[in-house]
Amino acid sequence: MISQFFVLSQRGDNIVFRDYRGEVAKGSAEIFFRKVKFWKEDGQEEAPPVFNVDGVNYFHVKVVGLLFVATTRVNVSPSLVLELLQRIARVIKDYLGVLSEDSLRKNFVLVYELLDEVIDFGYMQTTSTEVLKSYIFNEPIVVDAARLQPLGPAAIFMQGTKRMPGTAITKSVVANEPGGRKREEIFVDIIEKISVTFSSSGYILTSEIDGTIQMKSYLTGNPEIRLALNEDLSIGRGGELANDYRSSYGSGAVILYDCNFHESVHLDSFDMDRTLALVPPDGEFPVMNYRMTQEFKPPFHINCLIEEAGHIKAEVILKVRAEFPSNITANTVVLEMPLPKYTTRASFELEPGVTGQRTDFKGANKKLEWDLEKFVGGVEHTLRAKLTFSQELHANITKEAGPVSMTFAIPMYNVSRLQVKYLQIAKKSSSYNPYRWVRYVTQANSYN
Repeated sequence: MISQFFVLSQRGDNIVFRDYRGEVAKGSAEIFFRKVKFWKEDGQEEAPPVFNVDGVNYFHVKVVGLLFVATTRVNVSPSLVLELLQRIARVIKDYLGVLSEDSLRKNFVLVYELLDEVIDFGYMQTTSTEVLKSYIFNEPIVVDAARLQPLGPAAIFMQGTKRMPGTAITKSVVANEPGGRKREEIFVDIIEKISVTFSSSGYILTSEIDGTIQMKSYLTGNPEIRLALNEDLSIGRGGELANDYRSSYGSGAVILYDCNFHESVHLDSFDMDRTLALVPPDGEFPVMNYRMTQEFKPPFHINCLIEEAGHIKAEVILKVRAEFPSNITANTVVLEMPLPKYTTRASFELEPGVTGQRTDFKGANKKLEWDLEKFVGGVEHTLRAKLTFSQELHANITKEAGPVSMTFAIPMYNVSRLQVKYLQIAKKSSSYNPYRWVRYVTQANSYN
């Protein structure tokens, strides 16, 4: 049971506010944003997803730069409320096509209509896009997606190759194409978030993949779909193969530690031929979530060297090499490295002739930042940083600097080698041939 729901921009502007029970003071949005904004003063990077202020529980998730927040005075399950916030964001995106501050403001009547159907007097009713179609009567006002800042995985696909239609992910599930006709198409996205921890000498200490197969259907009549995965796909750690990195990697077998499926998926033939059968509901939904703990080849190799250059100076050399093929390009690559607290200045030297790279020294939290707009596979980039300190070096500088962390997104590449072999749609007629799009992306979850 929740008392209030509201959406805030990154500046703290209240875009949407709905009070369901009147149990929490009206100024809760301002209290929440002030607490989140100044959380760093308590020595932490970001506010936790759940916290309590004066007897009010605040739950929040961040979606494409917007803060979705719920409040309550009751002791409810945090996982339930956080999942509800994620689903509300997904439902709104399904109906608006684009989730942004501009689209929310232009479609506020539709958004409030959705919120009143999703939650009634603080109790969740439904988050199914398909079920809500029977109760929602307002049409979405289309927002031009070209003007939006690329933030989510969908935007990565928009920047991709010509095989991807640029407006596909920004379509509403209820709006028709110009001329009143609906374009028949379906999207399957394999999104993998990888977590890797390297030792200082470059060896892998821990590695994990959290993946999901997302589907978004624009097919009329909800035809049955058959989605085939790798035939040599194994689940669980049973058998010798699952524990042998070399044999499993060489044979091309894909071994998942565990997985779960959407309620609409039928697994009748999954054990025999790794085929999933389903009738996709409207909107975006996860067909399958999976986790992989088997070792894999990391997409980037980082080498960091720190050398003292006098009593109050040192030099940092950062080298990053892309271990994926040259026809693949990573986007929005960012490297960060904490520096000693007594660092006062940093000057940077990039490779001659490089473009699309930016360096910065964050004096407030003593951090080095290196941004690369694009990173082509098989290429190595180097950054040299000369540091100046406010005091003489007494301890080992390598213990006071680091660890290096990295964020990135790599379209049309996945490290697990899980693949959609084919996507079969039940034909209504001989001329029925909808568009099928299968897309891959790898993102950094925790890469240190």
